[in-house]
Amino acid sequence: MPIDVMMPFYGDVAQFRQAVTSVLAQDDPDLVLTVVDDCYPDDAPREWLLGLDDPRVRYLRNETNLGVNGNFRRCVDLVEHEYFVVMGCDDVMLPGYLGTVRALAAANPDAAVIAPGVEVIDDHDRPVRPLGDRIKGMLAPSHTTVLRGESLATSLYHGNWTYFPSLLWRTDAVRAVGFRPGLEVVLDLALLVDLAATGASLAYDPTVVFRYRRHEASVSSVQAVDGRRFAEENRFFADEARRCVELGWNRAARAARLHATSRLHHTQARVGATVARLRR
Repeated sequence: MPIDVMMPFYGDVAQFRQAVTSVLAQDDPDLVLTVVDDCYPDDAPREWLLGLDDPRVRYLRNETNLGVNGNFRRCVDLVEHEYFVVMGCDDVMLPGYLGTVRALAAANPDAAVIAPGVEVIDDHDRPVRPLGDRIKGMLAPSHTTVLRGESLATSLYHGNWTYFPSLLWRTDAVRAVGFRPGLEVVLDLALLVDLAATGASLAYDPTVVFRYRRHEASVSSVQAVDGRRFAEENRFFADEARRCVELGWNRAARAARLHATSRLHHTQARVGATVARLRR
């Protein structure tokens, strides 16, 4: 059965072409790629995509700009098969990605999420290891494993070591929960812990089959402290700590109250902003 590769699009055209090409070049060709254009102001990406004349590709354009959360939710609504990926339009699937996650799903049919190993790259396709990604690497399991319920939530509250565009999702599990409206920064983490609260599991294999792009702009954005970003994270973790107490998840509640890597990110951002001001 095909796997739906949903690709919300609004971004760099050259990287978009690279992302699409990596999907269509999978060793496992049984897929449907759906590009959901969030009102990008140029027809060139659409014309290039349709010019590929690949029956596995479909293109849809939103009537109005939905933003990150809205476009992700529309992607879920458009899924037609049992499993799907919401891939970044600037990321890269290595040729064995689809075959690897399909095999993991077959071996773990009850898992709501499949998480493979990821390599981080920069704008020039070079492997990079910024501090945040080094911490992710330390928090991620060191071996193939399955996490569920409170164990999964606790692990993710300590620090979200997953890379959202690389995850394979089971459609029925996600639709039963859905993305929380109004979230922009932690919407992927919210979906994962909402699934954990239902008792769902995540199957992880550290084999690297996906390349996640960390933009130079992302580094500079850390230096500019965005109060709205951190306010959203703080509200989220406070709400999660209360929910975990209600569930009787004491370990998860402590991890949510601490949210150590989120706090570290805040500190890093403040230091970066201070350094940037001193250099002016």
